[in-house]
Amino acid sequence: MSRVRVHNFSISIDGFATGEGQSLDTPFGHAGERLHEWFFPTRTFQQMQGRPEGSAGVDGAIAATWDAGIGAEIMGRNKFGPHRGPWENHDWNGWWGPNPPFHTPVFVLTHHPRPSVEMEGGTTFHFIDATPREALRQAREAAGGLDVRIGGGPTTIRAFLAEDLIDHLHIAVVPIVLGRGERLWDGLEGLEERFRIESVTTPSGVTHMTFTRP
Repeated sequence: MSRVRVHNFSISIDGFATGEGQSLDTPFGHAGERLHEWFFPTRTFQQMQGRPEGSAGVDGAIAATWDAGIGAEIMGRNKFGPHRGPWENHDWNGWWGPNPPFHTPVFVLTHHPRPSVEMEGGTTFHFIDATPREALRQAREAAGGLDVRIGGGPTTIRAFLAEDLIDHLHIAVVPIVLGRGERLWDGLEGLEERFRIESVTTPSGVTHMTFTRP
């Protein structure tokens, strides 16, 4: 069976994966871009911006594993956009412009479904009101035997971990303290017992932790 994976998911050393106060101008709230500064210089991120350059150090090597073998993604509505409640209109199609970096079907979890949106480059957003298990069933069907990536945010990843549905989890622990926002680990006591855990700290100061099923 295909695996369920999380990659390049950044948290602060006090466990917050996003800051407080998400808005159109601040996708990660008061955290700004600090959680992802390690990622921006990597070749993976630079290629997402259409630029061929980028660093190829340890951060870059780890970041580059996010896309191999992925056939579909699942994300929460708050990763897709800053809106809450019923959609006022369907003009918003994500933070990423007309050609999002996913290039696969993407299932957006929301209590307010809307028509699917086909974007450039092979990305199609499907908006579904579903449990983690049902969303995974749909994503696996769309992935055609390839792996499914859980893209975030923290509430979505926490829900899939709570249901024991994740096979590989990569967390980048960034050396900042946010103090407030949305935490990843709440309610997941004993999580470490399910996984083989490895970690490496890179010159950027980031500790990359991988949780893999034995």
